[in-house]
Amino acid sequence: MADWLTSLQTETPQQGFELAITLARKGVGYTQPDPEVREKLRPTYAEDADSLTFASHVIATHFQTVAAANNYWK
Repeated sequence: MADWLTSLQTETPQQGFELAITLARKGVGYTQPDPEVREKLRPTYAEDADSLTFASHVIATHFQTVAAANNYWK
């Protein structure tokens, strides 16, 4: 795999949040590398409140990491 994550540093909290989303999405891609399987599963979790809540939790956890790496943009 090519290196794609070169830094957790971002200019703004918005960019940090977008990085957190990217981290979450990349995690799914690494866990299930077959795009056809991911596409097949999407309708199931897309309408499941628990799955969406878990996804939000993963993004929030990544955002905490990114924010700490950026000294909370102080």
